[in-house]
Amino acid sequence: MNKFWSTLLAGAAGGLVTFGAAKFFEKPQIVQTSTVPVVRQVNYGGAPVPFDFTKAAEKSMPAVVHIKASESQQLALQRQREQRYTDPFEYFFGRSFDVQPQPRSGTGSGVIYTEDGYILTNNHVVAFADEFEVTLHDNREFKARLVGRDENTDMAVIKIDANDLPAIEIGNSDDVKVGEWALAVGNPFDLTSTVTAGIISAKGRDINIIKGGKAIESFIQTDAAVNPGNSGGALVDVNGRLIGINSAIATPTGVFAGYSFAIPVNLVKRISDDLIKYGEYRRPYLGVDIAPMDSYLANKLGVNYSQGVAVMKVYPDGSAGKSGIKPKDIVTKINGKNVTNTSELIEMVSRSKLGESVTLTILRDGEEKEVPVRLQTRTQ
Repeated sequence: MNKFWSTLLAGAAGGLVTFGAAKFFEKPQIVQTSTVPVVRQVNYGGAPVPFDFTKAAEKSMPAVVHIKASESQQLALQRQREQRYTDPFEYFFGRSFDVQPQPRSGTGSGVIYTEDGYILTNNHVVAFADEFEVTLHDNREFKARLVGRDENTDMAVIKIDANDLPAIEIGNSDDVKVGEWALAVGNPFDLTSTVTAGIISAKGRDINIIKGGKAIESFIQTDAAVNPGNSGGALVDVNGRLIGINSAIATPTGVFAGYSFAIPVNLVKRISDDLIKYGEYRRPYLGVDIAPMDSYLANKLGVNYSQGVAVMKVYPDGSAGKSGIKPKDIVTKINGKNVTNTSELIEMVSRSKLGESVTLTILRDGEEKEVPVRLQTRTQ
């Protein structure tokens, strides 16, 4: 990564499908193209702005909450003990273990998912804590409990005891198009009920911010301003419908510098429903190593096709292997939807339920085939 963009903060705010997806090629560097901003007048068919954002803001703001996550004294002591046994210097010399540990705390945002108090947020907003306070748009305050979280998708659900809450209207992230307007709603720097606007800059972004081979990243990229405290907040369309959960920013400074990233709502729904029902996200296991197609890989595989996703390895215990997928197959569609990169394929499989079947359109030996794949877990 270019040094300027080397810091990708998960915490725009606060600060499986187990593909074993192989990292066959380095990502292109993000470079700074100019150090001097250029300001130009922009006309939209004679109108000063293309949309009136007030209705979208009025509709979505009541569904976005402020979350204060805190570590109890008991949890802080437990963390101190664990640190003592994992840090050799601390273990042998006892540095700082004669003092009372300072409990950690942080703030972020959340989105009311159901009228009876289930709230969506990011895993990194709540992962360190065991005590949660939620402040609604109307300033009512509630204690909350953790329902479930998944570090590989950076999603979490908490619950407050309340009814008749203003749940967000759910949109469809598949219908979102690059260039459309979007609003980010959240609590940056503890400034509650803040709305910013921008456009959808890209979809299916993998920014490698969630570490580990089980990570699922297919972010919606936007240039709506998002800052520490926005994490877990709403990305909405011009009708006020939820299209993503704001999760990260690309920045050299720790604050907004042009781009932010949101988990698409179609994936959010799948994860959150599992967290509510089971307390964990039940991942389908496709069981393949994959790589994005390009001219170089097409040459290497001896094919005249440079779009889609190449299957590099198939694991016999995976859903794909049991359904007849083979190495060197090129996946071009899933359920009729074009696949242009690995993130899109991972997302589409990740939001499918165990036991469901997805149809992979593949190229094999120059011929197009449709292969139904019944999704299962790794343990089956």
